[in-house]
Formats: sequence, structure tokens, C-alpha cells
Amino acid sequence: MKRFLILLILPMLACNGLSTPPPPTGGPASPTSTGIALTQPPPTEPIPNTPTFPNADAYEWQLIADGLERPVDLQPDPLGRLWIIETLGHIHLYQNGQLNIDTPFLNIEDRVNDESNEMGLLGLALHPNFAQNGYFYVNYTGARGDTFISRFTAGENSVDPNSEVILLRVKQPYPNHNGGTMNFGPDGYLYMGLGDGGSGGDPEGNGQSLDTLLGKILRIDVDSKEPYAIPADNPFGDEIWAYGLRNPWRMSFDSATGDLYIGDVGQGEWEEVDFIPAGSPGGENFGWNYREGAHDFEGGGGPAGMIDPIAEYDHGVGGCSVVGGYVYRGSMPEWNGIYLYGDYCTGQVWGLIRSGEGWQNQLLFDMDFTITSFGQDKNGEMYILTDGGEVYILASK
Repeated sequence: MKRFLILLILPMLACNGLSTPPPPTGGPASPTSTGIALTQPPPTEPIPNTPTFPNADAYEWQLIADGLERPVDLQPDPLGRLWIIETLGHIHLYQNGQLNIDTPFLNIEDRVNDESNEMGLLGLALHPNFAQNGYFYVNYTGARGDTFISRFTAGENSVDPNSEVILLRVKQPYPNHNGGTMNFGPDGYLYMGLGDGGSGGDPEGNGQSLDTLLGKILRIDVDSKEPYAIPADNPFGDEIWAYGLRNPWRMSFDSATGDLYIGDVGQGEWEEVDFIPAGSPGGENFGWNYREGAHDFEGGGGPAGMIDPIAEYDHGVGGCSVVGGYVYRGSMPEWNGIYLYGDYCTGQVWGLIRSGEGWQNQLLFDMDFTITSFGQDKNGEMYILTDGGEVYILASK
């Protein structure tokens, strides 16, 4: 696979059963935005991928909401609402140009441990049949800093915290590298990204060990039985789908192709974007901690078949921590098929296009805010969340 090195030219700025349909409204809302229209109706015919990058100067990230406290994930529901999570244990709803900031849709502060910068309520995924069953899943650090994967059921205008069903608890040896990203794949299974357990350099060798769930992408079946089943075609006969990851901070499936993109945070030199094509049988090894990005780490070596990233960038020229994004599938055809991702410290956003010649990469935006996550609504429009509590949408000027 052809690799592309990203050369940054600007300095770093900072380092089955229940049937409880969700409600049409999320309760009284406090307006904290301009009420910008979020999306246009999706096209009736598929839009081909753009072969080139648009002129990014003709576009901007427009503020639609603020007042949040460290938002780190945004997911849509079938009603067009946006669910936004805060690390301290809240989920808020954005609907019709308003953010319900005063009363969280879900509040689980009592069980979320957010004592360190990389802990807290970290990920969210709505069940593919959410409109029928009201199920959604969260990833949070709880007692003793362990990772909890839990299911909740949405009620009329809120979520009962007592509806929690814990699917999985994973012991975390250190307070960092918890991952947290969650997605339902096109196969209907739930995919989850867990970091290597923390400290520095993966001292316990979790990334390469198939005896732990740490440093992995997991894949489970939440529909066949309680609390979940192992899909029969998982490559190792357990929850593990892919391995050799350090701290996957946001992964996403291309809604048009089913390809999986993973932003994996580096140790001290290299940030990377990894790729699993649709139809893969799983089992990919992305190399950590034999490699950081496509470069030797801990003396190099390792098994054959380790997979290089499709893009990487060097800390020495600006970045500090990759934030994985999404493939744009919204109303602007000139952006269609571009994977957007960014850096936590610099506020820079790049695009990736896959072509017959390999992967093209380009720096597109350089903003003065700290990116915590990207989001995508049900019509494929793109959002950025910031450490300052803001939400932005990509739009033309």
C-alpha cells in the first residue's frame, strides 16, 4: 500500500426486544446558537466521489452551538437530532437550531470517572433499530478507571440512568489511552476502540497481545443474546477484530462504502490514520508497539503482515494528537468522498482522497480551536467539536 507523509508547515499551537420509541422532542431547550439550518434533503441519486480537493478558502466551519463542557462525540438519531456527549457524564440534544444545555438527556455523573484528561464518558453509538427499541450504547471509564460498555434505553423526554445494562467491563491499568470510540458497522455489529491501557510505550505489551482486549478494535453482536454474542466470523474466536493500536481516538465507517477509518494517537513522534476496507475478514495488525505509524519503535521487528497507515504526520512539525473523522457524504458534491480528520493541538484539518494512484492528502483548514472530535449527521454533513465547548458545521461561505 502506498504511504503518504504529511508535511505540516505551521507551528503547534498547543500541545431485542424492548419497544420504547424515542420522543419527537427532547424537552424544553435553551437556545445557544444562531439556528443555522443543518442539512438539506439527501440526493435521490448517488453522488460520485470528487477526484480533487475543493478550494477550502470558499468554505468555513460555522458555529452552531456553544456552552458545552468538553464535548467529545456527536451522533445523529432518526429524528434528525444530534446527541452530544460531555466527558463528565452528560448527553445533550441539539434540535431545530437549539441546544438543550440546561437539562441533560442523560446524566450518569454518579458512575463516570473523569479524574484524568483521557477519562470520562468517551463514546456513543445508537442502535440501528433505535427508532423501534430506543437502545443506545456508551463507553465510559468508571470505578477504578475501568472501561464500561453499557446499553441504555431512551424514554419519552429523557433517559432513566437505571436502564443501564453493562455489557462489558475491561480493567484499565493506567488512567490514559482509554480509546472510547464506538460505531455500528454496516453488518449490524457493534465496533469499539480500546487503547493499550496507558502509561507510555505500552509497557505491558497489550497492543500485540491477543490475550487482552486492550489496544484493539472489538466487534460484538448485541442482538443475538444478552448481554452480547461473539460473531461467528470474528478472526480470533473472541471479541477482537483488529489489533496493534495505541489509542484509537475516533473511527468511522464510510456510509457509502462500508470502509473503516481509524485515527490512532501516536507516542511521541508520529500520528496515523489506519484503514480497513469493506469486506475485510478482520485480523489486521497495525503494528503498535513494534511500530509508531510506519516507523520502527521499541527496536522494530514484529510479525510479518503489519499494516502501514494510509496517512501520518510528524510531531516535530506541528501536531500532537490525531482526531479521526468521517468521509463526507452531505449536500456539497465537491466534498463527496473526502475523509476529513484533524489534530487536537493545532486545529488543523486534512482531507484524504482515495484514487487509482493511492491516497492523496491535503491540509485544508487551520483553525484557532482545539479539536476534540468530529461528527456527522444522518444526511452526511460534517461537524467539529472543541475543547472550549463549541460545535461547528462545515458550510460554504
